[in-house]
Amino acid sequence: MYGQVPGHGQQGQPAPQAYLASVQSRLTADGCETRWEDWAGVPVLVGRRADFRMSWMATRLHLFTVAAAVPEITVPAIEGFTDQVMKYAKDNKGGLPVGLQNGIGAFPLLVSDRVDPAAVHWAEDRQRIKFACMTRPVVVDSTQQYVGMYRGKPALGRVYASYFIQKGSQYFFGQ
Repeated sequence: MYGQVPGHGQQGQPAPQAYLASVQSRLTADGCETRWEDWAGVPVLVGRRADFRMSWMATRLHLFTVAAAVPEITVPAIEGFTDQVMKYAKDNKGGLPVGLQNGIGAFPLLVSDRVDPAAVHWAEDRQRIKFACMTRPVVVDSTQQYVGMYRGKPALGRVYASYFIQKGSQYFFGQ
């Protein structure tokens, strides 16, 4: 399931920017609202959608995809970005408080041509969970054309696992 990075080097763009453009295109095609924001001088793609399923115990899940190209990805970089994305999602969800038939899911995505293999392992290791908030960090190595993310079914949040796997495959692998 891991493998070639869609969008690698399209239209003469550097590979990380081309990859982000392809992610934006797939998010938009899936009905996500997308926009670019400036996070301390770094252009960040933000995609958002909300889905309701009776099979999720009548819960609405707000899914945020936040992606940026960075010079280098290390474990502290993806870990810090994941924390920033979770705070951003909580602050921007709106509506009822998290936990009251509302949950947050997030894909914090960093893409670079310099990636520490430990950062890939960190992203692939597990889903990160805080009360009613689940994140699946994504690390993209544009040089190796490799996407690393957790694709399992954890005990906590298992009811959403298939949704995360399907959206991750669609958004980051173009499947």
